[in-house]
Amino acid sequence: MEKTSKQVKASLTNQLNYSSRNLWGGFLFGLGVVAFIDETVFHQLLHWHHFYDKSTTDIGLVSDGLFHAFSWFAIIGSSFMLADLHRRHAFVMKRWIGGALLGGGTFQLYDGTIQHKLMQIHQIRYNVDITPYDVVWNITALGMIIAAYFLLKNTNIRSEERHAYK
Repeated sequence: MEKTSKQVKASLTNQLNYSSRNLWGGFLFGLGVVAFIDETVFHQLLHWHHFYDKSTTDIGLVSDGLFHAFSWFAIIGSSFMLADLHRRHAFVMKRWIGGALLGGGTFQLYDGTIQHKLMQIHQIRYNVDITPYDVVWNITALGMIIAAYFLLKNTNIRSEERHAYK
């Protein structure tokens, strides 16, 4: 069944009104997925580090569990936002993916600079030259953020343009 012009206009209006929810829903999803991958691959499968390595192994495992729960709740929260966007016919794929890339890249850059270098609560690996790991980690983060910028720039509608559609 084809949409009427009234339905199309209502859908476009919803997409404009819920533009920030597309961004933030994607942001939470990207943050959660990158955190989940970090936890699963580097903490659990490779045993390279724990979320908090400045104490005992038991404390490190507890910190990993809390970190894992955080990533899971971010993904679940974003899923509720995504379902709401679909219900309102307000989902904008490019904006949501841009948000996901921004969330994932921001988390990874924060992890690589703040947690690894400034706070020094853990490193990517121990007993090896970590320079190549740091470079790849942070360049990947910047790549995601740059890709997000271009996707979000192409889906950003200024407020005066929004009023023209109403």
